[in-house]
Formats: sequence, structure tokens, C-alpha cells
Amino acid sequence: MVYFGHPRHECGVFAVYGHPEAARVTYFGLFALQHRGQESAGIVTTDGCDVREHKGMGLVSEVFKEEVLSKMKGHLAIGHVRYSTTGSSTLANAQPFVAHHGREYYGIAHNGNLVNALELRRHLEKRGSIFQSTMDTEIFIHLMALHLKEGLEGAIIKSFSQVSGAYSLVMLTKREIIAARDPFGFRPLSLGRINGGWVIASETCAFDLVQGEFIRDIEPGEILIIDENGVKNIGFLSSPRKAMCVFELIYFSRPDSNVFGRNVYSCRKELGFNLAEEYRPDVDLVMPFPDSGNYAALGFAQRSGIPFEMGMIRNHYVGRTFIQPTQSVRDFGVRVKLNPVLSLLKGKRIAIVEDSIIRGTTSQSRIKNLRERGIKEIHLLVSCPPTRFPCPYGIDFSSRGELIAARQERVEDIARFIGVDHLYYLSLDGMVKATGLKKSDLCLACYTGEYPIPLVQESDKFCLER
Repeated sequence: MVYFGHPRHECGVFAVYGHPEAARVTYFGLFALQHRGQESAGIVTTDGCDVREHKGMGLVSEVFKEEVLSKMKGHLAIGHVRYSTTGSSTLANAQPFVAHHGREYYGIAHNGNLVNALELRRHLEKRGSIFQSTMDTEIFIHLMALHLKEGLEGAIIKSFSQVSGAYSLVMLTKREIIAARDPFGFRPLSLGRINGGWVIASETCAFDLVQGEFIRDIEPGEILIIDENGVKNIGFLSSPRKAMCVFELIYFSRPDSNVFGRNVYSCRKELGFNLAEEYRPDVDLVMPFPDSGNYAALGFAQRSGIPFEMGMIRNHYVGRTFIQPTQSVRDFGVRVKLNPVLSLLKGKRIAIVEDSIIRGTTSQSRIKNLRERGIKEIHLLVSCPPTRFPCPYGIDFSSRGELIAARQERVEDIARFIGVDHLYYLSLDGMVKATGLKKSDLCLACYTGEYPIPLVQESDKFCLER
């Protein structure tokens, strides 16, 4: 098992209807969502007759060149950026996934994880389905094929009512864009307008880049079809409650996005405010590990009155540490990615604000780097509670053994492992208060172990098709 310091991001989806350069708009939309996945990228377009697709491993800028985009004609498009949470890291699992059934093409791009994927896949294979990938996303297409005799709308509703878990997705036929969000609302999904057409995106920051206008969030359980007649709601799937992933506000989403009706930047500053209300160390300065802790650290400094400094400088031209192939190279990547300002920090007592600690190894390497540079005292403040339970809804920690707070239940032991003098986590109530949302509307399972959807487990791992 390779342990990484932060959770991998999930995936990002984007769709356009009614724009003459749908592929190019989708390309820029995916650029805005690149933080949600750097493993692979893909776009599917149609002009009502032909369907064109292109996808590959790597960043959006690496996968799409001008000669590719210029050939992707059409006024409908869907796109996807991915990290693998279900399915291995191969081109066969890159999205959007496209299938040809009868006289129609169906493309689908999905953000989330289905917790009944293994059960559904076995059921479909017994009925004769032949899967082309190991993604849970492909399950939607096979389910729809069983129900298309009831028409497109009927097939969508029947198919989506059979799946369980987290999904915010977009689909494409030759004439329509379909958008759907699971009944619990785990992952964000928004609707916008652009030049008389329509756009769908995982985050509102994508609308800003393509000069689209945010209209509204797609509601939990809502299914939309967009065609020449406009936007049509074909129904709601019901659930006993909402369960919006609080990690979207803490870590995943871009600070310039509005997610779940909340501005992410403001929410992260509020997390820092509440940290300062709960813990006020005697230090010389407060700083983040950029970029993840920037906004909570700024909020903490403003509320506490402790001077804010950018004590670590980030090299933006270094790849993410967790994609390196060996531990020795990964440790080097941590050091080269962030470098301390020694004249500012040497001999000082410092408070470092982080958004989260998942496995602890990245924090450990960063603290070791600071210790070797003569920092006198280090307090580490975390803008969420200890992450003690795995996530089956689209984040890449699926077993408790991966989580430092599950392996070391005492905060003092986690502090000793990381190498800090003091470690403080924001309380659950302090975190929830900062979101401005109802506690009952949030998924807090990674902190509490109370899962909105009952799960099947094998040993300490969730039974998912991985």
C-alpha cells in the first residue's frame, strides 16, 4: 500500500447544449475543473448526425491540441476530467464512456461512486451484458439498455432508481443532454446559460471561464433533459435526507466556486475563524502550507490577531507528489514543491494551518523539512475534525488502515507521528457552523462513521468494484 498525504480529488464533468463551438467551450470548462482530476480527460461531441470522441491520459492541455478540437464539430458536447476511485488507471477507463445501441449513441461522464456497483455488475453480466471497462460509470449504460423499450425518459428514471451511491453526471445523445444528481446530493452540479445555449458543470468556476451565467444548482435527485425545447425536469428521485459532502467545501472545490449554495472561499475563511475561537497558540506567526491551507490560515490570522505570513513558497511547476512512482522520489517531490523562507521562520514559533490530514505522510515530510531548518516550535492546526472513517462516495481512501487518525486515535500520537509540538483539530460543530448549512444536510461520515447509505464491507474495505 502506498500512502499519500492528501486525498485525491474526484472527477469533474461539463456539458454544453446549443453552442456552435461546443467542443472548444467544453475544453475550457474542463480547464477550470482540472483540479478535480489530472489522470485523464475526454470530450464527446455531436452535430445531430455524427458523434466524435477524443480522450487520453494526462492533463486537458496534454490530451487536446488544436488539430483535435478543430475536428470535433457539433453544438452538443460533454467532457470529463478524472481520478480513479472506481476502476483502474487506464485509457479504457477514461471518460466520457460512449456506447452505440440501436441507432443511437450514448455518452456519459460521471463524478462519484456507486456503492452497489459490484452487485449490479454481477446481475447485468448474468443477463448477458459485456463490459468494456471496470468503471461503475458503464453500469448506467447497461441498465438503460434494459429499459429503452419504455422510451428515453422512462429508461433514465428506471435505471437511475436502481443505482445507489454518489453521482453527479451528464449524458449525451445525438439530440439531448441529460444531467442528473443523486438523491442525497453528495456531489455538486450546476446549470448555466451561454450565448442562448445551456451549460452544466461540477463547479460554478467553470461558468466564469467560459463566460456563462450561473442559473441554479441542480437539486439532489433531480433529472434534467436539455433539447431544442429547452430544459425539462423529468422527475425527482427521493431519499430520506440530503448528504452533501462537506469535503467539497473544505478541500475539493476551487475557492472561486459556489458549492451547495455557499462560496467556497468564504467558507474556508470561516473555518479559520472558528479555529481561532477554539485554539489560540502563543506563536510569532501563522502560515499555511500552500495552497490547500491558504484561506483557513487567513481567517485564523484575522480572527486571532496573529500576523499572517507566507512562510512556504510553492513551486507551481512540480507535479503532484502522490503520482510519483517511488517513495524516495515522492519525498524529494515534497521538498521541491514547497520551500521555507528561512529568514522569516528560523528560530520562530509558528502555527501552520492545514485543511485536512488524511494519511499524515505529506505533513510528516513537510514538518521534517522545517525542523531541519531550525524552526523553534511548530503548532499544526487542522480546519476539520480527524478523518477516521473511509469514504465510499468518490474519495480515494476506502479502508480505515489508510487513515492516520484511525491508526492513531489519540491526537497526541498523531502529533508525535507528524513531528509537531502541538496538533489541534477543529471540532465537528465548529466545522459545521462554518459551512452555514444544516448538520442534517451534510455527509459527515468520514468523521463520525455514520453513513447515509448502508454499506457492505469486506474486512475493513468497502465492497466496491475497483
